[in-house]
Amino acid sequence: MEPPQDFKSLQEDVQKSLVSTIKTVNRLAAEDLSFQRTANPDVADDLDDKVSRLLQLSTSLIQSAAKACGVRPPAIEDVDDIDMKWQSVVDVVDSVLEKADTALDEYTGLVKRKEPSSAESVSGREFRLSVEGLRPNLTVAALQAPNPKRTKSVSKVIRNANVTKPQAVFEVKSDNFPTGPWKPILTEKPCATIPLDESLVMVAGENGALQYASSALPSPRRCLVGATPLTSVHLHRYKHPYETEISAMSYPDRVFHAAQPTPPQPDEKTSATWVDTYEGVLDMLKELKKAKEIAVDLEHHDFRTYNGLVCLMQISTREKDWIVDTLRPWRHKLEILNQVFADPSIVFHGAYMDMLWLQRDLGLYVNGLFDTFFACDLLAYPGKSLAFLLSKFVNFDADKQYQLADWRIRPIPQEMLYYARSDTHFLLYIYDHLRNELVAVSDRSNPETDYITRALDRSKELALSRHEHPEYDESTGQGARGWYNYLLKQAYLGFDGEQFAVFRALWKWRDELARQEDESPNFVLPSNNIISIVRVNPPDIKALHSMLPLTAPLARSRFNEIWDLVREAKSRAGPTALQFFTSAAAPSAETVKPIKLTQIPELGEEVVIPIMSRSQLFGDMPLSTMWEAEQAVETRVDNIPFPWQRFTQDAMTMKAGGQHVDVDPVVAAKVVKAPPLAAGNSAINEDDEEFTLKRGRKRKSEDVEETISESDTSSCSDTSSESESEEDEGLEATEDGNGSKNATSDPKQQRRREREAKKALVKDAQMAMHKEKQLKKRKKMEERQQQQQQQQQDEEDEEAPFDYSKASSVMHARKDVSRPAKVQKPFDPYAKIGDNPMKGARKAPPVKGERSSTFRK
Repeated sequence: MEPPQDFKSLQEDVQKSLVSTIKTVNRLAAEDLSFQRTANPDVADDLDDKVSRLLQLSTSLIQSAAKACGVRPPAIEDVDDIDMKWQSVVDVVDSVLEKADTALDEYTGLVKRKEPSSAESVSGREFRLSVEGLRPNLTVAALQAPNPKRTKSVSKVIRNANVTKPQAVFEVKSDNFPTGPWKPILTEKPCATIPLDESLVMVAGENGALQYASSALPSPRRCLVGATPLTSVHLHRYKHPYETEISAMSYPDRVFHAAQPTPPQPDEKTSATWVDTYEGVLDMLKELKKAKEIAVDLEHHDFRTYNGLVCLMQISTREKDWIVDTLRPWRHKLEILNQVFADPSIVFHGAYMDMLWLQRDLGLYVNGLFDTFFACDLLAYPGKSLAFLLSKFVNFDADKQYQLADWRIRPIPQEMLYYARSDTHFLLYIYDHLRNELVAVSDRSNPETDYITRALDRSKELALSRHEHPEYDESTGQGARGWYNYLLKQAYLGFDGEQFAVFRALWKWRDELARQEDESPNFVLPSNNIISIVRVNPPDIKALHSMLPLTAPLARSRFNEIWDLVREAKSRAGPTALQFFTSAAAPSAETVKPIKLTQIPELGEEVVIPIMSRSQLFGDMPLSTMWEAEQAVETRVDNIPFPWQRFTQDAMTMKAGGQHVDVDPVVAAKVVKAPPLAAGNSAINEDDEEFTLKRGRKRKSEDVEETISESDTSSCSDTSSESESEEDEGLEATEDGNGSKNATSDPKQQRRREREAKKALVKDAQMAMHKEKQLKKRKKMEERQQQQQQQQQDEEDEEAPFDYSKASSVMHARKDVSRPAKVQKPFDPYAKIGDNPMKGARKAPPVKGERSSTFRK
C-alpha cells in the first residue's frame, strides 16, 4: 500500500481506522467474553492471540514515543502491568502531547526555535565528569545547555531524598547545643585593614538580641525531656569581622557610570566547571582574581538538618562558570575565597539569607556587594524575582521547580545542574542593565533621587548582617526557634490552660529532639500536627498514635514518650494563651509590647458604651440631633404615651440655658400634652383597660339611638296606662253582687266597653305615630342646623390646631355615667353545644391502594 501524497488524506485514513477500532472494541466489551471462553475453546485461543498482538503493538508504540521524547518507557510484559504501570504510560503520552504542542507552535510561528530539539540535544550532549582522586587536575563537567523552554515534570523533582547525611563526614561539625554566642569560623582575614585578632572581639549585644547564657545551657547529654530548660538572656556578641572594612569601603567609579552591557557567553557553546576538590578551588581562585565583577548564588537545604546546609555555590565571571560542591569534608577551607569575596564587586540577587549562610558554613564575607533585588525595588519593577529578570533581559524561562529540590543528592541530575548554572550565568548581564537604568534616573546632587547610591548603601547594610545561633526561650517562646511569633501569626490564641501547656511541652520536646538528631523541627513533627494534637486532645495513647503522620518517623517511634509528656503537661496546666499574651510580664517586656485587648464583660454585667465627643468620620459634626443636644435632663413620663405624643411633649419642654427653645409655630400647634382625667370619667381606671373588638352590625348615630330610646319609653308608658285602664275596667266589671248593676250579666255593656277600648288603643297609637313623626322632623331640623354650624366652625377653625384635651375618649366614646351601665351577659362558648342533636361518627373512607385488579370481581 502506497502512502498518501498529502497529510489530509493520511489524517482521514488514520481517523477512520481509529473510529472503526473503537467501535469494534465497544462491541466486544458488551459481550460476555468469559462465557464465550468457557463455551468455545477456539474463541478463547483466538482472544489470547489478539490480546498478545495488541499488547505487543502497544508496547512498541510506547517505546517509540518514549524514545522520541527522551523519556524512559515502562516495561509491559502482560496485561496486569498496564494497571500497575499506568502512571508511566500517562507520562509518555503527556510527553508526546507536549512535544506535539511545541512542534505546532514552532510551525505556526508562535514561538521561535532557537535551539536543537530535545532528542538532538540529549543525543549530542556529553557529560564529562572525573573524580579528583584519579586525576589531580581540575574536575570539569561539560554542562551543555538543554532547551530552556522545555518543560519538565514536577514529579521528577526530588524534594527530600533519603540519602546519608553529608554533615556526618564534615571535619568541622555544626554545634546544635551552643554554650555561648556564635563565633565566626575564620582562621585568617585577607584584604583586611584590621587584623583578625582585633576583629574577633566581644561587643555589647544589640537591644533585643537574645543570646544563650553559658550557665543556663544544658550539655548535649542532658538535653533530654525534662532537662534544664533553655533560657535566653542579654549577653555580649562577637563583632562582624569585616565591619570596619565594609563600612569604610568605597565602590569603584565604574559602578556610577553607564556602560554598554557585556552580553553573556552562549550557554549552548560554553560549559560549567564542576569543582569538588580543594586543588580545583585553588585553580578557580586564580581566575577569579582576574575578574572585575563576579556573580554568586547558593543552593541551600534545611529539612534534614537542624541549622541548614549550603549544598552548592555557583560562581560566574563574564567568561566562565563554576559550580562548587560545598558538601565535601574540607568545606571549611573554602574561606580562602575571601581573597576575592572581600575585594572586587560581588553581585547577588536577594542575598538576605545568602550572607548568613556563607558566614555560618563557609566562613565567607562579602565586601562590595551589589544586590539586584534592591535595584528592582528602586526602579519599581512589577516583579523582583530572578526569574522575572531572566525573562525581561535575556528572554530565558527559568524552571523554578528545582528551587526547592534536595541539593544533597549526588550525582546531581543534569537538569538541576543547568538550573543552578543559569542563576549566575546571566546575572552580570542583568547587573549591567540595572546599573545603567539606576544611573539614568539618578540625580547625584539630591540624596532622595540618587538611586544608584541608595542601592549601594542598602547592599552595604545587608553585607554587614551577621549570623547568630537559632535561639529559643522556653519560658517566653522568644527566638528564631520559638513559638511566640508562630502563635501570633497563626492567631492560635484560643487555647485553654491545659491546651497551652501541652502546646509548649510538645514544642520544647520537638526542639530538643531535633537538636539531638540533627534534624529540622518540622521533620520531627510538623507544627500543624502539634496544633491538631492540642485541639483534639486525644483521650488515650491509641488516639494520639493515629494523629502522628507517617512522614514523622522520629515522633511515631516515641509516641509513648509523647503521651507521658502530654499527660504531665495537662496535670500542671497554667494560664491560657490569651492570658499569657495579654500579661505584660510574660514575654520580654523590653522587646515585645503586650497586646492590649478590650475586657469582655461577664454574663449579666452591665455593658457601658462610651460616647465620643467628636465624630471620627465627619469631624466636628455633632453626633446627635439638635433636640437631644439641648435637652439637659431626660423627661420621665409615668404613663407611656404614643410615640408622636412623647416627641412633641419633649420638644415643648426642652430648654437651653433656662429659656424655652424657639419652636416652629406649625410644630407647636401640633404639640399635645397628656390629657388629664375628666370629672365625669372619674369612675374610669387610669390604667389601660382591656377591650375586645367584635364584628357586628353598623353602629347608628347617637341622635337616632336617643330618639328610638325615647319613643320606646313613651310607647312603654302608653302601654302601661292602657293596661291599667283595662285592669280598672275589669275591676268594675267584676264588682260583687252588692252593686246596682253586674257587668257580667249585661253582654251589650261588655261589648261596648270593648269597642271603646279598641278605639282608645287605635287613637293612642295614632297619637304616638304623630308624635314620632314630629319628633323625627324636629331632629332632622336640628341635625341640619348642627351640620351647618359645624361646617361654619370648620371653615373658621381650618388652620386652628386640634385640641386633644377637649376631645372625647376613644376607648370610652359611648359610655355615659349619667345612665346606669348596661350589664352584659358573659360570653359562654359552650352555650349552643346542646342545641343540635347528637350525630353518629362519620363513615370512614374506603382504603385505596390495597387491592389490585387480580381480586376484582
